[in-house]
Amino acid sequence: MSTLWVSIVAVTLASAAIKAAGPILAGGRELPPRANAVLALLTPALLTALVVTGTFGEGGHLELDERALGVGVAAVALALRAPVLVAVVLAAVVTALARFFLG
Repeated sequence: MSTLWVSIVAVTLASAAIKAAGPILAGGRELPPRANAVLALLTPALLTALVVTGTFGEGGHLELDERALGVGVAAVALALRAPVLVAVVLAAVVTALARFFLG
């Protein structure tokens, strides 16, 4: 078994343990409102981190490329209150055009 698979299995088991620990430790008690507010912000923060590292952070350095143009177009579309589906389609089209024209 390669090191990659050992890492994947270890992370999977750690994730399952952490998810199981929450309900066990809480014991049916409600979390304070402040903790709920923090938990609500974790999902968008993690998603943003994944998008940023997936778009710009390959190889440990920031690199602007066609994907950055697509993400930028999607961000502008969402800022202008476009539906998410429209933003995704625009990002895909801009990325494809940039790859075609820029190589």
